[in-house]
Amino acid sequence: MIAKLKGTVDAIDGDSAVIDVNGVGYLVSASARTLRDLVVGGPATLLVETIVREDAIALYGFLETAERDWFRILTTVQGVGARVGLSILSTLAPDEIARAIAAGDKASLSRPAGVGPKLAARLATELKDKAAAFGVAPASARAPDTAVPADASVNEDAVSALVNLDYRRVEAFGAVARVTQRLGAGAPLDAVIRAALQELAR
Repeated sequence: MIAKLKGTVDAIDGDSAVIDVNGVGYLVSASARTLRDLVVGGPATLLVETIVREDAIALYGFLETAERDWFRILTTVQGVGARVGLSILSTLAPDEIARAIAAGDKASLSRPAGVGPKLAARLATELKDKAAAFGVAPASARAPDTAVPADASVNEDAVSALVNLDYRRVEAFGAVARVTQRLGAGAPLDAVIRAALQELAR
């Protein structure tokens, strides 16, 4: 399976790009957010999600690990195929997706092309636990006397710590999300931060 491509941008189409790696051109579908940051003739390193179908092998590319992680999460929901997943990522940044799901903001989730009210409701319902586990529930959604789950508080503190170390929020969010899934609930803050730093250093 192809997990990463590093080469030169040969061409950019409406929803895809061709990455030339040592003379071999790979057609990679990507979100508008990723394609905006690519320049024909310029270098590119894309994280790749490979999806094998009966009739083709499709490559989906991402500049940020957080975007790739949300692509994987979104496409676990019934009705969200790869194309709709990219549409969502083209409209909403990874942290915006997390906050919309955590807040049950169906209006924001309905903005991307291909996402109707029913699918938006399904996204908010089925992925709410994942968003909450990442510690991204907005403060306004929490009642003053409602206790914040310990793991959510730890993850939120870990993201804040990484941001204070000059990492971008989306990078910090993605690293903490992956570490949380690996270490499980209840991991101490220092362990989450250490593991996230190792993840970001890769």
